Amino acid sequence: MGLPWLGETIEFYKSQKKNKLFEEFVEPRIEKYGKTFKTRLMGEPTVVVCGAKANMFFMSNEFKLVISSWPTSSVELMGKNSIMEKKGDMHRFLRGIISSSLTSTSLDTMVPKICNTIQSHLYINCTSQGQVDRTIKLYHLTKSLTFKIVFECFLGIVVKPGLLETFEGVLEGAFSPPFKFPGSKFSRAISARMKVQKFLVEVIREKRNEIEFGRVQNEEGKLDESLLSRLVKAMIRGEVSEDEVVDNVVLLVFAAHDTTSFAIAMTFRMLAQHPTCYSLLLQEHANIMSNKGPDEGLSLEDTKKMKYTWQVARESMRLFPPIFGSFRKAIADIEFDGFTIPKGWKVLWTTYGTHNSAEYFKEPQNFDPSRFEEPVQPYAFIPFGGGPRLCAGYQLAKLNILIFVHYVVTKYNWSLVDHDEPIVMDPLPFPSKGMPIKISSKF
Repeated sequence: MGLPWLGETIEFYKSQKKNKLFEEFVEPRIEKYGKTFKTRLMGEPTVVVCGAKANMFFMSNEFKLVISSWPTSSVELMGKNSIMEKKGDMHRFLRGIISSSLTSTSLDTMVPKICNTIQSHLYINCTSQGQVDRTIKLYHLTKSLTFKIVFECFLGIVVKPGLLETFEGVLEGAFSPPFKFPGSKFSRAISARMKVQKFLVEVIREKRNEIEFGRVQNEEGKLDESLLSRLVKAMIRGEVSEDEVVDNVVLLVFAAHDTTSFAIAMTFRMLAQHPTCYSLLLQEHANIMSNKGPDEGLSLEDTKKMKYTWQVARESMRLFPPIFGSFRKAIADIEFDGFTIPKGWKVLWTTYGTHNSAEYFKEPQNFDPSRFEEPVQPYAFIPFGGGPRLCAGYQLAKLNILIFVHYVVTKYNWSLVDHDEPIVMDPLPFPSKGMPIKISSKF
């Protein structure tokens, strides 16, 4: 288990920084000890588990045998009142509110807003000011775009200048040591979190006034059914506190925009490297366009026809998961795989434990979207987690990916500048150069 207290923490973080955590840390230990092995990370005795059986066991036993376990810095910055820290009835209640904003009816209403936001963002960044051809950093473009979509299309909050940068200042300290001395990464993140808190409290109280005075329509004159409106109504009824609304908005923004941006970037990277797949994807979108008028936008039904596009995106997320895994804490002694995991120990499951395994995916090192034509073994493909902690915003992420791909491939010619750009991690994976592409309008 390594050095006293530190254990193998240094080796763990060195591998993580290079985005080689599975290859350099987990895989060698699997070869030596098997799919279940113990280590010590950040002073905590930890059991690392790999495989679909392990994923199903620990994800389905959330709240029964294990609970979510996040670093102190993450909890303080995301908020102790967010859904990631809630259990039992309150977890189910908050998840229910979030899910109610992502029903088929809600998504059908949201799709035109997402389409307009994406088209406007692409025009401003790719074809405006008379420039026909330019080089942009795709990952950075999608980060600002998904941030705007989460805020304006999902939450119903207008993005103010500088807000993205402030939120990113919070994320930078989410996995850093919780030391509050001046100039530390965590201290800077706390300052950014206070600015976010101030902004959101003002927005929440303004929304509360609107609802209490009967102004319940959005800018389009329709009933405001945004997630913020639903949360504030629950607050008025006394079902949640103002702090719970703030913390859950903060968490949802972080959970939605960074991971989705990376998934989009890796989808385009794979398309650039596999022209045959790109041709098949282009044909799918040409077929969708052939049944629409010149200025007719996409509908939710159109996105359901993007079956091959979603296969490409899923295969990209299999090879490049937006998250490495997640920690749990044993709340009872656990018998698993012939081992006893004592109460209080940490458990770490990892996406790569199945995504990179030939046991679940034939020739796992190869990019092959067709592998998703048939159902995948449960708990083998887990970029969004699973069980009660399955990502609540999964459907929103899917829409963002599909619609963004549609408008780029149908309206623009593009090419990847660096096919071998390194992927690094701090604290989430991202292309080290922002993934530059050359892009020009088709029309």
